[in-house]
Amino acid sequence: MNLKNFFAELKRRNVYKVAIAYAVVAWLLMQVATQVFPFLEIPNWAIRLVIMLIVIGFPIALVIAWAFELTPEGLKRTEFVDELPKKASRNRAWIYVVIVAGVVSVSLFFFGRFTATSKQSGLTEVPAKSIAVLPFVNMSADKNDEYLSDGISEELITALSKINGLQVKARTSSFAFKGKNEDIQKIGGLLHVSHLVEGSVAKAGNRLRISAQLIQASDGNHLWSDTYDREMQDIFAVRSDVAQQVVQALQVKLGVEATRALAQKPTENLKAFQYYMQGRAYVQRRTREDLFTGIQYYEKALREDSNYVLAYAGLADAYGTLGTYGYIAPIEGRRKSEEAARKALALDANLAEAHVAIGQVYVQITPYNFLLSDRELRRAIELSQSLASAHFYLGVSLVRQGRLDESLEELLKARELDPLSSIIARNVASPYYLKRDYARALELLRQANELGPAFTTTWEIGVYIQNRLLNETLAELEKAKRERKSDSILVYDTGMVYAAQGKRTEALQMIKELEQISGANLDQAIWIAKIYATLNDKQLALTWLDRGLATGAIGSFYKDDPVWDPIRNDPRFTDLLRRMGIPQ
Repeated sequence: MNLKNFFAELKRRNVYKVAIAYAVVAWLLMQVATQVFPFLEIPNWAIRLVIMLIVIGFPIALVIAWAFELTPEGLKRTEFVDELPKKASRNRAWIYVVIVAGVVSVSLFFFGRFTATSKQSGLTEVPAKSIAVLPFVNMSADKNDEYLSDGISEELITALSKINGLQVKARTSSFAFKGKNEDIQKIGGLLHVSHLVEGSVAKAGNRLRISAQLIQASDGNHLWSDTYDREMQDIFAVRSDVAQQVVQALQVKLGVEATRALAQKPTENLKAFQYYMQGRAYVQRRTREDLFTGIQYYEKALREDSNYVLAYAGLADAYGTLGTYGYIAPIEGRRKSEEAARKALALDANLAEAHVAIGQVYVQITPYNFLLSDRELRRAIELSQSLASAHFYLGVSLVRQGRLDESLEELLKARELDPLSSIIARNVASPYYLKRDYARALELLRQANELGPAFTTTWEIGVYIQNRLLNETLAELEKAKRERKSDSILVYDTGMVYAAQGKRTEALQMIKELEQISGANLDQAIWIAKIYATLNDKQLALTWLDRGLATGAIGSFYKDDPVWDPIRNDPRFTDLLRRMGIPQ
């Protein structure tokens, strides 16, 4: 074959023109699919279908261009066109098609970038009355006195969060800057606040010197500062004074409830306060060992002060989390969580954290009581609008009910209040995953991984599986196992990936390990059921769900999880949902 003649023939048959025009129009269609479809919330599978059809169509278009030609008499085979009288072609329509398509494509590209940026930032304007309390610096000679500096910071956050009209960032995000000498303007930008409170605590004998200042985040200007020399027992009075000065400087009105909250002391026992703060530090990390250690400190705090409401609320949270993750029998986690929550609520019915404690009990472990949980969590928000945990658990409640758009709204509020919490950031991805927008869910999970360790929730493995990142995920799981020994979530995650790869023998080995971890309590029943469902073993998936529910061993359950698709239409699955208290 003469290549020169071949390329000349391609040109004569307009194959080049068709290829260029097809490429530009194809790019236009892909921009519409990838930039506009997500904006309109069109399912992710539609995007993949459009791209697949475009790829398949390209060689077909070239073959048609070679074999046929468009003439004034219609579409003719090329050999017949050769026999027609030759006319000088003035048809330049294809050029205009390419130009117009190119302009539209570029416009759509920038439209997509703009909307993506808007979605990412979520917020474009910093609330005028928003604040973050940075961890106070421990200036004492004894480093064990750090609980005092941490404690007054957390107490300030708690007190200020009860003031309506003032947005207060949560402890997790504020404490992310502990020990770091970051620029004030940078911190303000990361936390999305207009003002910051910072200070220091120095202890000498039984005396405290507490310094505090209110700073404008945009330029670093100090709006107010003061120093307090007080006795140790006056630490909560100083907290109230600082909070009132902040409120006055920001011109926020105090309501009756907020005034009461500012004057209230969480405990008179400083030893109990120390233990509570240590427990908080451990529980915040959410790993199995840290949760158990945190519980020990909470119990020490309660031995010092049996009426310490926040310590009971902390116990409820820790036990509920242990049960949800299957680190203890879910039924035991629910019982202990509810017992602690009810004690907290009995001691102070106006404490927002107590309402969160009882609300999360009925949303974390089956059988769920969404009516009660939603009522208690909304009451907590009424009492403390800036309480991120209340918005977070309400979002979890709504997502379990299948009210995905409403759940996303609450989870985004929680993230706004606690932007550096990896737990909240991770859960923002869950509604997208359950709506089958796997690409967006993966994007959000990867952002959350920058804030904290991956594989700490029980549904996120599904995101990696649905995005077909199987080998990569197995490698990451092996790294995680070296750091988190005997973590049943990692065993479950590994089994899920093996099942998705069709490696039945390896998946069954992971199930065997989970059965050994479970023991008679069947703590891991739901995870075993999910692996069987992924293996498409419908009978065993339903059997393990039924066994788990019968023994109270079902913690974290999402009815819309794609993993249940193989058994979703089975009447037994519908009955299981009913028994779990999940609306159809």
